[in-house]
Amino acid sequence: MTIISTTELNALSKHYQELLQSQQTLLLSTVSEQGIPDISYAPFIRDQAGCFNIYVSELASHTRNLLNNPQTSVLFIRPEAESKNLFARERAVISCSVKEIARGDVSYPVRLHALQERFGEVIALLSTLNDFHLFALCPQSGRYVVGFGRAFTINVADDTVLPL
Repeated sequence: MTIISTTELNALSKHYQELLQSQQTLLLSTVSEQGIPDISYAPFIRDQAGCFNIYVSELASHTRNLLNNPQTSVLFIRPEAESKNLFARERAVISCSVKEIARGDVSYPVRLHALQERFGEVIALLSTLNDFHLFALCPQSGRYVVGFGRAFTINVADDTVLPL
């Protein structure tokens, strides 16, 4: 077993945080009522509590899946063009509980405004459509991988990484 220094863990935590900050979308894994896995993506913002907020349509299977099964796994992965080895791409997989933010919730307009700040006027248009739902995907646990045999636990409370 290799001992990892505090300095190295701090550097890895910074790389993990930079990976998340470099992304505008997340890959979203959900499960249908029939137990069929589904993968998709959604643009996101991150709130002060560390939850990933997405605004998605009922026309997408992932929305129905989230409404019926409020658990998901999200993936952030370094683009192929930026990866030295496609078998060992830098990535973070985070298991999340899901909470729908109702239109009447006091935080709904605040979160929608934050989405509009990041993604522009398309959010104002989408907010007029009744089939769109706002979800907070709140991290429960995660794993950060930076190469072969280089996997770490994500401390979701403070976005740091720890040895497995």
